[in-house]
Amino acid sequence: MISGVPNIFKIPDLRKKIIFTLAIIVVYRLGSHIPTPGINAAALGYLLGQLRGTVFGLYDIFVGGALSRASVFALGIMPYISASIIFQLMGSVFPHLEKLQRDEEGRKKINQYTRYATVGLAAIQAAAISVYLEAQAPTQLGPLVMNPGLFFRMMTIFTLTAGAIFAMWLGEQITNRGIGNGISFLILVGCLDSTPADIGRTFAMVRAGEISWLALVVIAALIFGIYASVVLVTMAVRKIPVQYPKRIIGRRMYGGQSTHIPLRVVTAGVIPIIFAQSLIVFPSTIAGFINIPFFETLKNILAPGGWLYSVLFGALIIFFTYFYTSIVFNPRDLADNMQRYGGFIPGIRPGENTARFIDRRLSLITLPGAIFLCVMALLPWYLMGAFKVPFYFGGTTLLIIVGVALDTLQQIEAHLVMRHYEGLVKGGKFRGRRFG
Repeated sequence: MISGVPNIFKIPDLRKKIIFTLAIIVVYRLGSHIPTPGINAAALGYLLGQLRGTVFGLYDIFVGGALSRASVFALGIMPYISASIIFQLMGSVFPHLEKLQRDEEGRKKINQYTRYATVGLAAIQAAAISVYLEAQAPTQLGPLVMNPGLFFRMMTIFTLTAGAIFAMWLGEQITNRGIGNGISFLILVGCLDSTPADIGRTFAMVRAGEISWLALVVIAALIFGIYASVVLVTMAVRKIPVQYPKRIIGRRMYGGQSTHIPLRVVTAGVIPIIFAQSLIVFPSTIAGFINIPFFETLKNILAPGGWLYSVLFGALIIFFTYFYTSIVFNPRDLADNMQRYGGFIPGIRPGENTARFIDRRLSLITLPGAIFLCVMALLPWYLMGAFKVPFYFGGTTLLIIVGVALDTLQQIEAHLVMRHYEGLVKGGKFRGRRFG
């Protein structure tokens, strides 16, 4: 792979795409450090440190710490992601949206609707943040809001909404003119925000004697093995053989080839963990807003690392894995398309039998994928408990990093192979995975 890296910069078009992508990332990172007027960033960072196990802490991870810094990109790209998921789920409920998702022009309309929904969601979230900050009592570092009132709320709404729209535009620019999927790439950048600080804290603990050198070697080997296993499972597919008969059109004969349907082990991606994590931290979030003993008790019972937390979290992940897989993958449509073009699975009758066969195979391979997601989601708490590591490793962020990296490498590989350069992987075969 290292020998193929110099070939990347020999292709002018690919070189321009990479440079453009890096420039957009620099702009995004600069924006994540520009403070929102009227908010005490130090006090907000202290408050979010106390709310690490809530929705706010989870949100701050995805936006790369921009929320705790009270920057103009505090909402990040998450309103766009939320709007995209909403329209994807609505497509399985409303026939009109499902019809639009099947053709190119319809998908363009849905993208436009998603942009409008992003603006609305960003404005609602910004309004909720402004009201929430005003209602908080002063922290040890002072009040969160300098001058509360209507002017502060309006300014915060306009600032954070504009930041979310600009972040969405930056992501689309990467998709159109850069390399990789722009929206996913910006989330990747946010997930890597704390990596340098985490490495620095780890070595500081080693020098202080809190972590032994042997434990550091074990942790490094464990991290390498986890990354390798995530790559393998992310790229793992179950190939269903498909045969297409020969067809004569005019004086030429077409078809007659054998191909396969790749069923991914982790079809749902990271969405099940996000859904499950949002529900599992709901009591902690409510307890932060209102002082009710029931939610405080529930918060303590569902504390990360406990057996009830692990069981409930794992059950939610398995449920959402099957739920979301059934939404994004429709065996009935796939069987109809195969029958329309004369394709069939050897030994299986076309039509309803083919749909049931694909559905059974997908259900079987989804179970180990769901269990793997459970392991990845619970891994950080056991790592921090067993090795006392000062960082959060695993879960959603790890799957996002691996998935987006594979997608980007796949596009780079395609550019190299298309221009007859030696690829990053021998043989030029590299399968990536689209995020979300």
